[in-house]
This record gives sequence, C-alpha cells and structure tokens, in this order.
Amino acid sequence: MRENLHRFFRAARGVGVHVSPAESIDAMRAVAKVGISDRAVLRDALLLTLAKSQDEKLALGDCFDLFFSQPEPRQDQPEAANDDAAQGEDQPPSSGSAREAGEAQPPEGLGPLAQMLLSQDRNAIAAAIASASGAASLSDIRYSTQRGIFSSRILDAMGLQRLRDDLDELTATNPALAERLRAALDALREAVRDTVSQGLALYAREEAENLRNEILRNAPLARIERRQVAEMRALIRQIARRLRERYSKPRKRQRRGHLDVRRTLRRNAAWGGVPFLTAWKRKHRERPKIVAICDVSGSVAQVSDFFLLLIHSLHEVVDDVRSFAFSSHLIEVSEILEKNSPEEAMAEIMSKVGFGSSDYGSSLVDFEKDFMSTLTPRTTVIMLGDARSNNLDPRADILRRISERSKRLVWLNPEGRLAWGFGDSEMPRYATFCTVVRQCATAQQLERAVSDIVATYQ
Repeated sequence: MRENLHRFFRAARGVGVHVSPAESIDAMRAVAKVGISDRAVLRDALLLTLAKSQDEKLALGDCFDLFFSQPEPRQDQPEAANDDAAQGEDQPPSSGSAREAGEAQPPEGLGPLAQMLLSQDRNAIAAAIASASGAASLSDIRYSTQRGIFSSRILDAMGLQRLRDDLDELTATNPALAERLRAALDALREAVRDTVSQGLALYAREEAENLRNEILRNAPLARIERRQVAEMRALIRQIARRLRERYSKPRKRQRRGHLDVRRTLRRNAAWGGVPFLTAWKRKHRERPKIVAICDVSGSVAQVSDFFLLLIHSLHEVVDDVRSFAFSSHLIEVSEILEKNSPEEAMAEIMSKVGFGSSDYGSSLVDFEKDFMSTLTPRTTVIMLGDARSNNLDPRADILRRISERSKRLVWLNPEGRLAWGFGDSEMPRYATFCTVVRQCATAQQLERAVSDIVATYQ
C-alpha cells in the first residue's frame, strides 16, 4: 500500500494538487491510523490531509476514484471460498464452479500464470496485474503512443513467455484446455490494456498539460482559436502568479544588503572587536512607479484580454501602478483593476472603451491633458498596442514628451516586426522615442518582457 500511496501522490500532482513531502508524510500517517479496509474512510482521510481548497478537493476526489477504480485484492480467502460455494449451490451440480473446473482440468507442470488464469481467481489476477504494473514502472507512462510498450512490459513481468510455452504444450496434449487458456489470455490482455489506459489518465495528465502549455506559450496571441481562449487565459493567470511569487516578496537578505566590515569593527571596539553588533551596507532602491497604457481597440481585441490580465498582476506586484486603456479616447482603469477580479475588470474596461476604432493621437492628447503630471524621472511607462492609428495624426511629439519626462518608455507590440511600418502602422516613428521596443506576439514573449520590467526594481 505504501507504493500505491506514492503513485497516488504522483497522480494527484498531475491533476494540479500540490503535494509537498511534508503533506505526503501527514497523509501516510493518517492512512496508517484509519487503515485501508474502508474505501470511503480512506478517501476522506486523503482529501482532508492533501486538499487545500474546494477545487483541489474536487480534483483529488476524481483522481482517487480513478486511481482506486480497480478492486484491491482480497486477503480473506475463506470468504472467497464461501462465495464460490454459494455460487455453486445456486448452479446445477453438473456445471460446477469455474474454480472447481479449473482445479480439475490443469495438469501439473503448468506455469503460475497458466494456473492462475485457468483457476479464474480474479483477486489473484488483479493482484498480479498490480504487481506487474509496478515492476513495469507504469507510473512513468507519458504519451498515448506508449500503451503498447507498457502493455507488453506488464505481460512479460507476469510470465507471458512461460504461458506461451504452456500453450504450445497444451495444444498438442489437450486442445480443449488450450482453447480455454487462450480465451483467458485474451481477457488478461484486455484487463492489462484497461490498466495501462487508467495509468495514462493518471500519470500522463501533467505531461500532456505541460506540452499543451508549451505550445500555447509559443502560439501567436492574435491567432488563438476560440476553443483555446480559456486555456490561454489560464496560462496567463499562471504567468501572473509566477510574477507575484517571484517579485512581490523580496528576500530579507536582499533588503538588508551586505555586511559593512568597517562600521561593524568601529561599532564593536568596546568589546575588543567581537562583533556583537553588525552594520550593513544598505543599497538604496528606488520605489517602483509604473504607468501602463493599453490599447483595447478592435485591431487588438483578441490580445487585449491577455494584456489586461498581465497589467492586473502588476497591481499586485508593484505598489505604485497607474493603468490606462484606450481606443479612440483614453480613461484611467487603475481603480477598476484594483477592486475587481481579472474577469470583472476586463469586462468593465472593454464595455467602456474596448473594441473601438484606434486613435493613438487622440488618446495621447487625453493623456497629456489629464495625466502628464503622473510622470516623474522614476516612472517606467509601458505602452501595449500595435501602433496602428487608422492613418490619423499619431502625435509622436506627445510620445517624445512622455519619454523625456519618464525614466523609461517601453513599447510591447503584439504584431510581428515584419508588419511594423506597413499600412497605418506608426511603430517606426514611435520607436524613435522608446527606450525598449519588444515584439510580444506570444505569451512567452509577454512574460519575459513584463518580468524584465519588474526585475529592474528588485
């Protein structure tokens, strides 16, 4: 059961339940207390010790049901014998039970697997499959193309080669019994295939999810299919969570700085230089100040959701963030992002200024008129948009003044670089006044860009 629990912990991690070593130890202690005879009690014990939220509880419950869907081999052989006897009483004496027939038919000298299959002992067969699955390392299965390989490994571990020799011998000496054994072998192959499919569902889920995420991370945001939008939003939330975990809590040693040896020695002169009191070189860190300006017009409507999700994460990482959104005119959305969930904030922002015809010039005029005073020499300005202004006046002069008043001006463009400067794209003109210009056509590029921006303040 210990090995089964270890495999269950691995399967639980595959469905998104974080199981630390300490939590696995607690779970094993709980199982030792409640035992494994009562499946419902075992399920409750594992859910109570491992699940930390309602979502994890649901995922873990489904994982438990799938993992333990095969009945555990029963150790109470007398009860099994009684069950067989009861079945024999219900049937005509001439037919006999399957086990009685099996015990009478198999000649001596057959291998253990042949004896097991002919006796039709389901508990023994289930136990043998479980043992062979462990020997074949079924928990290492990752892809559906590996089903055949692991099925063969399990059958080989159960003694398939000896069973083939027994079949050849019985075909020559007892064809009827050989036919029974072939039918039992076919049923065994089917049971092993079911076991491998169960293992694939349990252990390959994490690998499959990682593969899907890797494909999504490198997929162009503007060409995400409708069926992939929910998955991409979940991926962007993961990116935002990583940003929060990485930058929201700087390490204590980083805040403290390095040891100042001279000051420490002077401070402890009265104790003969024994460093009872320490002095540290504190590195002055500028308080971060970020202004994010996001294009939510129709030309970037498919990627603006992802931009806003990342901006929402900035409000949780950096203390001083002012956020703005625009199509043909610009509004501040800082309060909306701070007080609402990402989904509610995006819906409200898009309802106010989203999906319109983009006018960068008019939006920059709005910013200069009402919000230019928010910029200081410590401010990093992030522009997120495709720089397409429908052949209207781009007002690059305002962007130049924004660049002059701020510390850095970073432009993140979801379009490919080959499209910059063609049609109504004003990117080459705007790029003249930017400190950094990056293509952010994929989630991976977007994560790297935002990570680099926030990292400069740590």
